[in-house]
Amino acid sequence: MESVRLTFRVNRKDISYLRYTIESYDGMGIVKTLDPKSALIEVKTAPGCEETVRQLITAVQREDGIPVEEFRSRIPLSRGFYIATMGCQMNEYDSEYLGSKLREMGFTPVDAPEKADLVILNTCTVREKADQKAFSLLGRVSRIKLGRPEMVLGMAGCLAQLEGNRLFKRFPRVDFVIGPRELGNIGTLLDDVSYHRQKRTATRLDHPPLTSCSRNLPNEKITAYISIMQGCNNFCAYCIVPYVRGREISRSPEDILAEARQLIANGTKEITLLGQNVNSYFWGEGDNRYDFSCLLHELNGLKGLLRLRFTTSHPKDLSDDLIRCFGELDKLCPHIHLPFQAGANEVLRRMKRGYTREHYMSLVEKLRDAAPEMGITSDVMVGFPGESRKDFEETFDLVDRVQFDSLFSFKYSDREGTLASHMENKVGEEEKVRRLAVLQDLQNTITLKKNRRLEKRELPVLIEGHSKKGTQLMGRTGSNKIVNLACSIRYIGNIVNVSIQHGYLHSLLGKPLDFSDSINNSRE
Repeated sequence: MESVRLTFRVNRKDISYLRYTIESYDGMGIVKTLDPKSALIEVKTAPGCEETVRQLITAVQREDGIPVEEFRSRIPLSRGFYIATMGCQMNEYDSEYLGSKLREMGFTPVDAPEKADLVILNTCTVREKADQKAFSLLGRVSRIKLGRPEMVLGMAGCLAQLEGNRLFKRFPRVDFVIGPRELGNIGTLLDDVSYHRQKRTATRLDHPPLTSCSRNLPNEKITAYISIMQGCNNFCAYCIVPYVRGREISRSPEDILAEARQLIANGTKEITLLGQNVNSYFWGEGDNRYDFSCLLHELNGLKGLLRLRFTTSHPKDLSDDLIRCFGELDKLCPHIHLPFQAGANEVLRRMKRGYTREHYMSLVEKLRDAAPEMGITSDVMVGFPGESRKDFEETFDLVDRVQFDSLFSFKYSDREGTLASHMENKVGEEEKVRRLAVLQDLQNTITLKKNRRLEKRELPVLIEGHSKKGTQLMGRTGSNKIVNLACSIRYIGNIVNVSIQHGYLHSLLGKPLDFSDSINNSRE
């Protein structure tokens, strides 16, 4: 039988007394604190008992002088929510965090904004194209809300942090704006929006990183993310991240390990550690200090975990200790995403990247010495202000020399408030398009060649679930290559030896050779 939920605002000091009174009254209801800061409590009771609960609370008000106010939200009791996520893995993690918090508050996920009472768009602003995508979706959902004015519409993420109150003027149907560092306050914010009918902006950057909440995920997840830190201190000339994610601040290793153990207990086999620059993770002082290598060693020892990954790394902070981890830790996958952004030293200097092309290439050599099967992926930008044709040729040369497994390439675009946005000698759009096409053609040739070299190889693959086509299962090699294969769903969540039949540009086709619950080899 579905419970009925009643919500009340009380004084924080009275929450314990009210819980005892209500729960001890013939099992009338179960009391849960929704938001300690605004002192909202929820009473779950059986259908038909609502008025009895209200009468009991009225008696407490009258006899004990305790102020209690029923919270009648404009969000209905069905409280369906929909979160649209754009951008990086950090945003995916943040959306999972929001979803878990909303489920704790009694919300239920739905599969389309048209069905939702609460819609949140979790946005990215790393490039101009991301802004356009977010604004387009926000306009579409605003039109849906025009016919459903009771819907609550919010914008989260990096674009929300950047735009702040300006969004209300451009999109007047938006009810709240919340930045990445404020997600833990979603309960208080919804309280103000729903109860007080106020538009709210929450974009402070001085909050600590999110602590682990109950990862109340709808289904068992074979692979999962854990955010280990927030923010960035590098202030690269083109990058908006320090302005929308704040300065670097790390979570405690105890909090990270607790979240990892919870995920493993719920069936997770592979964990990816997230941060704008995971290499600079640091916690503690004196003899009780943790750097990123120490954290990896701790996580590698967790029973039940099959694989461990991390992203993203900054070349200037990639230490020899961290590189050695790839040869020492049996669960750490031989894959690294190591953005280089440009192949010309003069461009790297103006970007304020803090390394040279020679240093970057020496890191690649060390990584491949530590793990010969190492998969290396990267980010690169074309058309940075002042980039000459000779500069671009050096970038082309670096890609050709390194032979990346795959490459995320994009055109430079001005980001508000960054140093590069004020630089002169901007590269024209037509030339940026040409350079991008040339670089992508080179990388596609390299990727296809490398994938075809894996044909007839036998590789351990962690089977994650159904492929996009739905007729096959999919998994990944240790070096992070997608493998599609036709096999039983009993393979899901296990590492299986797979014979690679064909190598394509974006994936591999494989055939399982055996199945054993005890296969734990995560290398290659």
